[in-house]
Amino acid sequence: MQVRQAAWLLRANPPPLALGIAAGALFVVVETLLVHLLARIASPDALVVIFVLGVLVVSWIWGLWLAVAVTVASAATYNILYVPAVRHLDITQARDWVELAVFLVVSVLAGSMARQARARAVGLAERRQEADLHADLAHLMLGAEDLRSVLPEASRRLAATLHLPYAAIELGSVPGDAPRLALPLRYGPHTGNLVLPADLPEPIQRRLRERVMPGLARLLAVAIDREEIGTSLRVSQDELRALATEQASLRRVAVLVAHGEPPADVVAAVTAETASLLEADATMLMREENPGTVTVVAEHGKPGVEPSLGRRIGVAGGVTELVLHSSRPARVDTYDGRRGALADLARASGYRSSVAAPITVSGHVWGALVVLWSRPEPPPPGAEQRLAQFTELLATAVANTESRRQLNASRARIVVAADEARRSIERDLHDGVQQRLVALGLQLRAAEASVPADDGELRAQLSRTSEGLANVFDDLQEISRGLHPSILSQGGLMAALKTLARRSPVPVTVSPGPKRRMPDCVEVAAYYVVSEALTNAAKHAEASAVDVEVDITVDDASGHENLAIAVRDDGVGGADPALGSGLVGLTDRVEALGGHLRFSSPAGRGTSLSVTLPIDIDCQRLHAASQMSAE
Repeated sequence: MQVRQAAWLLRANPPPLALGIAAGALFVVVETLLVHLLARIASPDALVVIFVLGVLVVSWIWGLWLAVAVTVASAATYNILYVPAVRHLDITQARDWVELAVFLVVSVLAGSMARQARARAVGLAERRQEADLHADLAHLMLGAEDLRSVLPEASRRLAATLHLPYAAIELGSVPGDAPRLALPLRYGPHTGNLVLPADLPEPIQRRLRERVMPGLARLLAVAIDREEIGTSLRVSQDELRALATEQASLRRVAVLVAHGEPPADVVAAVTAETASLLEADATMLMREENPGTVTVVAEHGKPGVEPSLGRRIGVAGGVTELVLHSSRPARVDTYDGRRGALADLARASGYRSSVAAPITVSGHVWGALVVLWSRPEPPPPGAEQRLAQFTELLATAVANTESRRQLNASRARIVVAADEARRSIERDLHDGVQQRLVALGLQLRAAEASVPADDGELRAQLSRTSEGLANVFDDLQEISRGLHPSILSQGGLMAALKTLARRSPVPVTVSPGPKRRMPDCVEVAAYYVVSEALTNAAKHAEASAVDVEVDITVDDASGHENLAIAVRDDGVGGADPALGSGLVGLTDRVEALGGHLRFSSPAGRGTSLSVTLPIDIDCQRLHAASQMSAE
């Protein structure tokens, strides 16, 4: 309540003059009555100071001129009006005039000092009011995300604080008109206006121009700078988030490439990552088969669109045509009006724009990665460059896959060629050298039988030669079995493995195994795996028993059948595959057929060897490839 009263007393515009005249008259009446009451206990000359109180109040609120009038009225009342114990004015006495003059001068001086004090108090109150206003506006405007959204509230607070009919803070130039006054605001490089009623008194306009608007302009400049900085920070944060997301996507794909994951997994990951990163509706990986034709080898599309996987499509009219011709990323902002098979397919699938980047392998364009959108807006800026980063990784994966495929094909050809060479040598030995040795042995026996009985020395020499020739035949036959056992071709894998078990110096237990025959190259690889394992167990492992298990398993992921072989012994263990070439050769043989070999030999715990070989192998194709390579 006291604060409101003080604010009313310090208002810049005084109350109406009529109210001041009434207040002055009331003060004179009240002061006269008060003097009359106090004259009984105090000297009347001392009580004259009471009339100064009304002069001070009137001077404080309504100004000096009304205070002078109240002073004259107070003096006249005091000296003219008949009041007991108060004497009348005697114009013949100089003393009375001096007292009246002194009273008037003191009253005027007191009123002037009160007026000055009030002016200073009003100025201080206004500046405090302006400081509070600027602080309030700073809190409002600097705390808002959007400056324009809080300007109406800021204008309302400004008008309420300064007791204005209305006020409006406008960003940008606003022309003034008859009912409105537009005071210019300059905040940094920008301009605006403070729109006010046109009939504002000049003192209020001067106050606004000199004390309110400079602070408001600085506040607007700071708010605009903060808003621009905030916008820049948000843009930077969005860019950093986008970059982090992009790097995470690239890292996931790079991990797949580095781990040598199957090409299908890498391609699926790339198509899914690019579609998610670029907020696209579909992603297609296309390989160039013939000039002007591509094959869709992988895709990640939206539901409801007919898949294109495995389709051969002409590149005319599509973004792929631009990429394959220029070997550079390209974009099509709209397929409207474009002609060609690929453009027709895009429109039929509901796609309106696309971006593509080439996949370059060994210096040649292998294909293209295409990203498509259904929205009417063009693709986002920089989509080509972002897509090119994925195609670089994809090109690495394709190159690795091609190299791995060529390596596996080369190893397969070498293994098949070696098996064919062994089979050819075994056949030549069996059909040529062994037959000749048998013939020579028979001839020697016939010559020995024809030697006379009295020539014992010649008979003994021929007998020793026959026995030596028989030993050579046995050795050659053993070598022939090692090159390519005939029982493998005649009786199958299990019969051959049982023969190996019987001939092993270490007791060997062989599981029943599958009864059906398998591809020739698979049986040969399995035979040599078991043969090498039994040889190592007999020569190095100091084993007392060996277990051989053979079975057919089914891969849960692909559904393909595999031949699983496990060889375990109870020897000393500690074998190092790097110290011998036998296991290295077995690894090459197994992996050349698309299988896997695992070896474990902890010290003191025996040695175990497990092999998995795919059964659905076209050995004839491998054999044909090896012959073509040899030619």
